[in-house]
Amino acid sequence: MTININLRATSSKKHHDLPITVQGDDVDSQGKHIAINDYFISMDGKPWYGVCGEFHYSRVDADRWDEELAKMAMNGINIVSTYVFWNHHEEREGHWNFTGNRNLREFVRLCARNHLYVIVRLGPFAHGEARNGGLPDWLYGKPYDVRSLDPGFLAAVRDLYNHEAEQLRGLYYADGGPIIAAQLDNEYMHSAAPWELTTGVSNEWIPGGHDGEAYLQALRTMATQAGIRVPFFTSTGWGGSPVPSDVLPLWGGYAYRPWLFYAHGGEHPKTDEYLYRNYHADDCKRTEEFDPAYPPSSLPYACCEMGGGMFSSYRYRFQLPMKSVDAMANIKLGSGCNMLGYYMFHGGTNPQGDGIYLNESQTPKRSYDFQAAIGQYGQVRESCKRLKTIHSLVQDFSEQITPLEVYLPSGQDCIDPADSDSLRWSLRTDGLRGFVFLNNFQDHAEMNPQKNQSIALTLADGRRLTIDGIGLEDQENCILPFNMDLDGITLVCATVQPVARLLPRSGNRPTFVFMKPDGMSRYYMRFQEGAVMSEEVDADAQRQLITVTCGDKAIDVVVVNRNQSNAMYVVDHDSLVFVDDDSNLFMSSPGSAVLESSSAHPVIESWPPFSAVLNSEPVALPHQDVRVDEAGTMKYILHLPSLAMDALGHHGVTDMLLRIRYSGDIAWLWAGSTLLDDNFANGSTWEVGLRDYRRELRDNDNTLVLGLTPLKKGSFVNVDSAMAARTEQVELTVGRLISVELTPIYAYELQIR
Repeated sequence: MTININLRATSSKKHHDLPITVQGDDVDSQGKHIAINDYFISMDGKPWYGVCGEFHYSRVDADRWDEELAKMAMNGINIVSTYVFWNHHEEREGHWNFTGNRNLREFVRLCARNHLYVIVRLGPFAHGEARNGGLPDWLYGKPYDVRSLDPGFLAAVRDLYNHEAEQLRGLYYADGGPIIAAQLDNEYMHSAAPWELTTGVSNEWIPGGHDGEAYLQALRTMATQAGIRVPFFTSTGWGGSPVPSDVLPLWGGYAYRPWLFYAHGGEHPKTDEYLYRNYHADDCKRTEEFDPAYPPSSLPYACCEMGGGMFSSYRYRFQLPMKSVDAMANIKLGSGCNMLGYYMFHGGTNPQGDGIYLNESQTPKRSYDFQAAIGQYGQVRESCKRLKTIHSLVQDFSEQITPLEVYLPSGQDCIDPADSDSLRWSLRTDGLRGFVFLNNFQDHAEMNPQKNQSIALTLADGRRLTIDGIGLEDQENCILPFNMDLDGITLVCATVQPVARLLPRSGNRPTFVFMKPDGMSRYYMRFQEGAVMSEEVDADAQRQLITVTCGDKAIDVVVVNRNQSNAMYVVDHDSLVFVDDDSNLFMSSPGSAVLESSSAHPVIESWPPFSAVLNSEPVALPHQDVRVDEAGTMKYILHLPSLAMDALGHHGVTDMLLRIRYSGDIAWLWAGSTLLDDNFANGSTWEVGLRDYRRELRDNDNTLVLGLTPLKKGSFVNVDSAMAARTEQVELTVGRLISVELTPIYAYELQIR
């Protein structure tokens, strides 16, 4: 099938800067200027593409921060966003805590060390499935409404902002620091959270707010007065939230929605999150998730909460399809998004409260893994490995892709999500060059493979160009270039996706990396007339080097398949390192990297050859069994082998993953009287990183207690017994411990030459 598209009326547009950035705070110590126009963010006058990943410092052991931030940077994140949960810092009124895992200042400093910008989500309200949405319990007893313009509440928020400002002093962009933005409240006038003091009794909820823009302006004024100096302020835009004209609205999208099941069960509907649209067009189709109060063409479309995973609620358990995350990134980018932002990018663990748990009651008390791209204990998942392919593209080619307008083929935003046959696609183009976006993923459904599709373009200057041989497997997505400039040589069209541009080493040609999407009917690269390829794209090759010459110009092209792309890391902008499925890579310092692997003998390759050399090698541990003793109904004592636990933190053993397989409802892991972690069963293996609990393990002789709450079928509560007692009667319980395994995680030092 051939689709014909006429781009004669399409051209590049001029954009004008907006009065959103704060004069004086939008220039760093080196003179680099941040500006925001009606379409994108620029740095020093050049289009800049931000990729933002949410990471909650107070939910991750401070000992992990540096390496976990390095992992995020290695996988293409260049901005970290983080909530400041008020009740993590002032659980008791007047008693502030910014130490240990709550050390906001140290966390931001480490973001700077890893070359990551920061968006601080100031509060007062956060949500994030935290207790009271992050508000301290003591606010419930105050004689005012929270999230209001009541002077008493604003005085409490002013104190919060003053403490945040003290933590962040000297770390703002204008100081040469990493903080480029601050978010005011969260989902104001749209969302709230339970007052957990009342859960199970009166079930009261925190107000969503009703004071409109005036409330957010009051927060901005107080933040500025406290000394919070950022280039720009942000606010969430969805759900009808009011956004002042001098604040940048940020958007998102979730295809897996536990909140649909808070009150009742049923089947999750297919969502429209995997349909292309033009978020910058004033006639953009409005939805519950995108219904701005301003003309969409007047502001950039930027995101902070694309579903990088999703929490399991008690009523909704599911396994997140790992390919759903980069498919959404593709959809957003192809729909005009000029800042990708994921919630969450890194999972975590709720901190211990003062005699209480700091979770929202419908979620696990400790675990906030979120099935995120990087898990609760630093596990790098398939979604993360796939995402870095897109992140590298938008950053290495930001000046080519960011200014391009969306051309939305007719009917794309009206496709029925249940339609498993139609080609889903979009263009970003200036009429002469651009990118074709294709997606074959749909949540809660299977898609039929696409085969032998062709897109014929009539360009703005009348030239014709056909991209044929298009195909995609179920769940796959891709981005195909046309008339792309590769350092003076034009790639007319291709069925491989651009990934990265490597800086030329001394005497070498510039190198471009491309990826072969799964299911393409034909793989090829077609260059301008006069260009000569050393060989054609090989459909079966895992990795291939092609030299392209045209007159006095020459480039190298590395073409990899999808699996190799997932395994590939760009190091120091000029080298590629390929690792096996059990491994991931991150930079520890310029020229030095850490290979993290569950394998004692990981496979590593590099391009150019011999550019990566192992500098140190851990001592491989022999297999160690965990002894399991039954201890009552659905309770088990886990005896961890001393040899393995003694090695933790030494000899290159950076962590020890406890992997638990069970059937049931909830699992609980205790060390003495301390609940270390918990899990709502969803059929996945539960993984617990023991590195975070070395002290508790040492204090309890490397012994843990595992409790299982069985699934209960036909249960009801009898309230007719004497003295108002209540008893539960259950027809059937289902629960079983299947296996417990211990997996060492090794760290290898690499030298990049």
